[in-house]
Amino acid sequence: VQLQASGGGLVQAGGSLRLSCAVSGSIFSINDMGWYRQAPGKQREWVADISLGGSTNYADSVKGRFTISRDNAKNTFYLQMNSLKPEDTAVYYCTADVNRRVGGRTTTYWGPGTLVTVSS
Repeated sequence: VQLQASGGGLVQAGGSLRLSCAVSGSIFSINDMGWYRQAPGKQREWVADISLGGSTNYADSVKGRFTISRDNAKNTFYLQMNSLKPEDTAVYYCTADVNRRVGGRTTTYWGPGTLVTVSS
């Protein structure tokens, strides 16, 4: 199973970016999908997640500005980031809880990360 994130880049404060994460490989089902981020010199922190049924959760720091969504047919999920702030600058990592076969255990996989830089 591989995760590939894309969509990072440089944006001015107040701008928007949309991150995508495509999950590929031997997959039976994908349960929770999520995003984490790690700013320079800081610990990795959880940003948002979405369940198979579409329930979403957000960190307080991004609530109202970021939206997580998923396309189950494409095994792809997204993070729409609006009203970006310099403090959103970080490497963003996607994660997916994957079952590779019927009745198999769920394993969490991580993508390699994509850099988001927000200039003031």
